[in-house]
Amino acid sequence: MQREQPSQLSQRFSALIWSCLDSDLNKSALFYGERYYSQDRNNHDAIHLYSLTLLRDDQAYSALHLVNWPGGTLCSGCLEINAKCCTVLGRHRQAREALEASLRCSSISASSSRTAPSMPEEAALRCRSGTMALKGNLPEQAAVSFREALALNPFLWEAFEGLCALGAAPEVDELFPPRMPPARSLSSEEDYISKFDPGLMATGAGFFTPESSNPIAPRGRNADIPNLFRMPLPPVGPRDSIGSSFAPEMSFYQQHRPSRSQPAASSTPLMGGTRALSSADESGPVTKKLRSSSRQHQISAKPSILQDDGQKKAPLSRTSQAKTNPTNAANTTRRSSRLQGTTGTKQPLTSKVRERRRAPAKILSKPVESEGDDEADVARSSSPQSVAHSPRSDASHAASNWTALQDHGTQDTYETEIADHYIYDLMRKFAYASRALARYESQLCLDELSQLPYVYQQSVSVLVMVGRAEFERQEYEAALRAFQEVWTMDPHRVLDMEVYSTLLWHLQNRVQLSYLAQQLFNINPRAPQAWIAVGNLFSLEKDRSQALTCFKRAVQMDPSCAYAYTLSGHECVDDDPSKAIHFFQSALRVDPRHYNAWYGLGSCYLRQSRLRLAEYHYRRALEIHPNNAILLGCVGIVLERRNECDEAMVIFDRAIQLSPDNALVRYRRAKLFISTKRYTAAIHDLEQLYQRTPNESNVVFQLAKAYRLIGDETKAAHMLAVARDISPRSLGKIRALLETAKDDAEDGMDG
Repeated sequence: MQREQPSQLSQRFSALIWSCLDSDLNKSALFYGERYYSQDRNNHDAIHLYSLTLLRDDQAYSALHLVNWPGGTLCSGCLEINAKCCTVLGRHRQAREALEASLRCSSISASSSRTAPSMPEEAALRCRSGTMALKGNLPEQAAVSFREALALNPFLWEAFEGLCALGAAPEVDELFPPRMPPARSLSSEEDYISKFDPGLMATGAGFFTPESSNPIAPRGRNADIPNLFRMPLPPVGPRDSIGSSFAPEMSFYQQHRPSRSQPAASSTPLMGGTRALSSADESGPVTKKLRSSSRQHQISAKPSILQDDGQKKAPLSRTSQAKTNPTNAANTTRRSSRLQGTTGTKQPLTSKVRERRRAPAKILSKPVESEGDDEADVARSSSPQSVAHSPRSDASHAASNWTALQDHGTQDTYETEIADHYIYDLMRKFAYASRALARYESQLCLDELSQLPYVYQQSVSVLVMVGRAEFERQEYEAALRAFQEVWTMDPHRVLDMEVYSTLLWHLQNRVQLSYLAQQLFNINPRAPQAWIAVGNLFSLEKDRSQALTCFKRAVQMDPSCAYAYTLSGHECVDDDPSKAIHFFQSALRVDPRHYNAWYGLGSCYLRQSRLRLAEYHYRRALEIHPNNAILLGCVGIVLERRNECDEAMVIFDRAIQLSPDNALVRYRRAKLFISTKRYTAAIHDLEQLYQRTPNESNVVFQLAKAYRLIGDETKAAHMLAVARDISPRSLGKIRALLETAKDDAEDGMDG
């Protein structure tokens, strides 16, 4: 059973989301909102914040679907956000009904109080400046602004996304250096462990040490995350949710794999000192009580995203405590023995952080002069009477009371630091995967996603990343399963659906593509993704004029949609290459890293036999996407036409190594084998293609030619008969091949 998540993690997520929303950083708020919702899907506060971030990101349908809670209990907060979504969608009557229901609702809204201040103004402004520079096609200025924003505040997720979009994201460890988990004193470790994980007390294991008999103990980059916030692992056995919809061989769902090792130490500050979410903690954290002078740990400064604008009070050090209260210095040994003993009376927890943490300040602010004064101070303090009525002396009462409160303050500070460290480490894991996807390192992206905690693997954005990564690898069936799962979890999602529709186009799945286009058009007829889906449907039906009209309409809906320009160009390549070149160039003006547009330009110049220009544009596309077998095959074709056969063969071999099942590259290599008189190797490639695509006439023609060139007339005649049955219109080519001499056969027919 999953243990209950500590409140500090929820508080830190909530504060971070509100800080991003207050600074108009909606992408960052959406990122953290989905993480918050994923780690606790039954938490109304998480639902409210996630739906609010979706609404701010112009995903009103998804936000409305989230707060509808089919069969669940709606609180006043859910109904209020429901009303906001209906208002944005123009459903004013439904909005009124939701507001009236909110007034009648007896449940109290679980929405969080905005106790955290806004994030630093300079960091937010630099991030937004970088976003505007990116949209304004100023890549250098955008990169500088994003780097400066992350230097001021590493939690600005959309600044990192901006660097990835520019192709200028450095190594993750450079932007987000690894941080060691925060240290804590062990004065009340037993109570702490028994509170959050009673099983560790029974085995005698340390706080961060899993049981030796645990078969699924965390390893790798998850190993340094305390058990307090570690998400549960997926159930052992058959995958009945997402696992059932994905192939077993997919590395994304392997929960145990070697991971990148963490350095043993780091010179980077921990979290920059975290601050309790409650604004009541104005006096700063109380100094931890240390067992001995050899185990002193310092708490670093607080992260900039959660810092106060006002002046904080510095916590008292051990020396200053002794100077302020001589009794405390004299009774240090007695306090330690009392904490370690089992007969001392423990102070009960108070519900108010302000009263709990200010109590020692009142006691320490006055030197001890007499027992009567101490009694008056204890009576005026907010400490529980059970501590004040201890049979020890009054000075010992004050010292013991101070120590108990100090331990509770230290515990809260420690749990807050653990929460900050957990969020920071989780962000780093997503940064590894996002950077790999932006660099089109698809397999690396899947490997990084597989190291995420299981609850985050089930989120919509992660599944979208899986689908895009598999799509770039030309693993279309695996990508289809990922996008189908996305559509099941969020049936009103519009973002990234242009990739899904293109995937269905490649799979020639007319039924699903038609359904997707209708649904997207019903959700938002002004979304470019909807028009792209409709255009792909017309393109699949060979209606190029209607497809081109839909793609142009998508450009009108969003002039910054580079993909719509690119698809328009592909529809014009055969009929009007000059017009296609114009569309591809328009796409590159919007997004210079859109490799598909570079590929389109290369194809246009190749059709015009402008081989130098074709090779240049193909190689530019290859620089952006170095692991694309099709782009490598296109470069090889250009080299082959320029009679640079050795270089072309190297390129084809590299492409087949990346994608052994790529039919186009293997077919081109087989033709190159025939032209260089390596007939046996050509037959090997063509036979593999014939087994996978037995109805492809070009493959059959080339295979018949290769058999005839090696003197196997029987197989050659059989293949020619198969070719005649597959394509009766090719009878003239077959007759021309039979009439050609063996030595000239390789030049007599080009399939």
